[in-house]
Amino acid sequence: MTTGGDARRAVVLVSGGLDSATCLAIARAEGYACHALSFAYGQRHTAELDAAARVAKVLGAVEHRVIDVDLGAFGGSALTDPAIPVPESPVEGVPVTYVPARNTVFLSFALAWSEVLGAHDIFVGVNAIDYSGYPDCRPEYIAAFERMANLATRAGTEGLQPFFIRTPLIQLSKADIIRLGRTLGVDYSITVSCYQADEQGRACGRCDACRLRREGFAAAGISDPTHYQ
Repeated sequence: MTTGGDARRAVVLVSGGLDSATCLAIARAEGYACHALSFAYGQRHTAELDAAARVAKVLGAVEHRVIDVDLGAFGGSALTDPAIPVPESPVEGVPVTYVPARNTVFLSFALAWSEVLGAHDIFVGVNAIDYSGYPDCRPEYIAAFERMANLATRAGTEGLQPFFIRTPLIQLSKADIIRLGRTLGVDYSITVSCYQADEQGRACGRCDACRLRREGFAAAGISDPTHYQ
């Protein structure tokens, strides 16, 4: 595994959850020097930022930055507005836990940092199977952003190495993600996926994120290490 100064650089979006932890482990296993990027975006479940710091440290990121960008100022999501309850049963269509334009904002920051670093790979743990209906986790969205990234940057327009949005989990089930992560040494007990985790990072066990995570461990035949309230 290459982790020294001669390694290729990559920016990896790290939320503190199961998927992004696996994505970071994949990037590191592929020999990238990983620059982890997280966001304080006004989310009401800030325990995920503590988890992101743990994940970045344990999985060997060479740097971890947390950017303040207050999407909560606009509201419109159960993850940023305490007045909107987090649903505790599956819903049809795009759920209220969708944060408007979140992945577009996050990937734009990652793109800016990548251009400064001379990195050409951005890893994001989006998933099109267990993606809870979010439009910015779909393959067509990722392909469109990648095209935009190569039209909107100096590196992309001056014939240098193009940018790639790497989505190694996008076609995997939650169980497959967990199995893959285990082979890469991911300790899922340090991650937080719950939409309404408490200050200690303990999961509610009732929201959609908890349901998908719990079902994934069960399908993978692996004991669920989640800390519940």
